[in-house]
Amino acid sequence: MTFQEFIFWFFATVLVFAALRVITARNPVHAALFLVLAFCTSAGIWIQLEAEFLGIALILVYVGAVMVLFLFVVMMLDINLTRLREGFWSYLPVGAVVALLLVVEMALVLAGPWFGLAEAPRPEPAPEGYSNTKELGRLLYTDYVYPFELAAVILLVAIVAAIALTLRRRKHGKYIDPAQQVSVRREDRVRMVSMPAEKKEGGS
Repeated sequence: MTFQEFIFWFFATVLVFAALRVITARNPVHAALFLVLAFCTSAGIWIQLEAEFLGIALILVYVGAVMVLFLFVVMMLDINLTRLREGFWSYLPVGAVVALLLVVEMALVLAGPWFGLAEAPRPEPAPEGYSNTKELGRLLYTDYVYPFELAAVILLVAIVAAIALTLRRRKHGKYIDPAQQVSVRREDRVRMVSMPAEKKEGGS
């Protein structure tokens, strides 16, 4: 076994273990941390396959931004773990059937004629001056420009829909009008009342 194969199997083992812990960890914070570990090992495998841009993007975007934000949200929600486990056994048969179907589908795909050392050989070394980022950009904006633009439009519609659902007016909600706050006067908030002085009994 070469050093490159050892690194691949090491990353693959850590990735499988982290993926299993994501769905088996009882604490959601631990599950999120294991998902970060899975992303990091996936980035290592992509870098080993000479996809440096995808590996670095996975670290910067998912681990550095998305998962950190997700972890903060999970920690701030203070999820009641006891309540989450109440319906575990009722959903276990359906989950087991779905998991079994996924395992069968993955086994059929991996055992097919598309995978193996002969069908998927090790990538050839890149020539001198080759840029992975430049090649990825060329493919995105030439061969896959329409699917890329369609995905961008779908994401834009999803963002607009999320904002519209979040900022809709509720009947019992309280809102602040900045125009009224700016135009407020001192006489509207403070009233000076003149009261006669009171003299204490027995005093001078």
